[in-house]
Amino acid sequence: MKPIISILVLCLLVFSCKTEEKQTVKRDGYYISATAPGVYNGIRAYLETTDERGRKVAIDTAIVMNEAFIFEGKVDYPRMLNLKINSVRGSIPLILENETITISVNKDNLTNSKIEGSVANSALAEYTKTISELNAKRFASSRKLRSQQQDSNLNIEELKTKMNDLSLKIENLPYEFIEKNKDNAFSIIQLQKLAKEKTADFSKIEKALTNLSESQQNSIPANTLKKQIQSKRAELAATKATEIGQIAPSFSAPTPEGKSLALNDVKGKLTLIDFWASWCKPCRRENPNVVKVYNKYHSKGLEIISVSLDGSRNQRDPKAAWIKAIEDDKLTWSHVSNLSYFNDPVAKAYNIRSIPATFLLDESGKIVAKNLRGDALEKKVAEYLN
Repeated sequence: MKPIISILVLCLLVFSCKTEEKQTVKRDGYYISATAPGVYNGIRAYLETTDERGRKVAIDTAIVMNEAFIFEGKVDYPRMLNLKINSVRGSIPLILENETITISVNKDNLTNSKIEGSVANSALAEYTKTISELNAKRFASSRKLRSQQQDSNLNIEELKTKMNDLSLKIENLPYEFIEKNKDNAFSIIQLQKLAKEKTADFSKIEKALTNLSESQQNSIPANTLKKQIQSKRAELAATKATEIGQIAPSFSAPTPEGKSLALNDVKGKLTLIDFWASWCKPCRRENPNVVKVYNKYHSKGLEIISVSLDGSRNQRDPKAAWIKAIEDDKLTWSHVSNLSYFNDPVAKAYNIRSIPATFLLDESGKIVAKNLRGDALEKKVAEYLN
């Protein structure tokens, strides 16, 4: 009997140790456990991101079983995603990081669900609550202001001051929140969002970035953000440098024969810089018009230098395609290309985001017109050369 009891005690001890060991194991990736009362079996849940074109892309999918679902995997760095569930209204932002996270799903409106178990998601929830409260107060003040004609007892100036104060608080909140959360992944995500705004203050963003903890400053998202800011600054500088009235940036690039040709080598009384590509259908449709204008005004001083953005990954032989298009369209003027698609340094210097794109320069090299096509191009050329 005693040996049997000893064996049973030993088994219990082993089982107890294993259970305790399981509880203390730290997961290597993310583990999201969600309870979804009232959501039927088989319904799909998604963790979605938004690509560069604004399209929703699911990076992980789970299926509801017994009113619950699980996401499990690993990410290289924390990133902001949205949780969506088929047949459930709304969505909720979530910071995906290699932590254990729990979600209590509200089946009537996903926005009202609760996310716990991550420092970054706690910061996100706190920020969302604060900004929502401020927006609600501003909206209420705005409604009062709009009803001023119906209520003469309202102090209009006081309401305007209150709205301005609330707007200032909303504007400053991201930076104030980041200052209080220097070692939180949410702060980097917030700075990334600020950097995407049209009115982004890159100096302010860089200052906030340098005030973060060392670990956050050296993170993958922080280094990516630094590169994005550098790229944006270059774009802004290129945009400013190519505004009408500015002297066109000088450049040189290889010709089809492999020789280097500079803008200064071809300048005439009037010079057209034409960005195009053999694969660009609108460019090819416009080429006969450019040929007509060139043949008519070249003897009067019109010069053209075409910069090809051939070199896309879809082209087997971009140089051959470029040369063939020049011959087929009878483009008898100067041509250059680095065959680097939109990464062409000349295209970057002129901040080219789409083609066709043109810049018309006067004799001094000053930009006098941009993106002229069809009759508008000939009319402008005629103004200078007739």
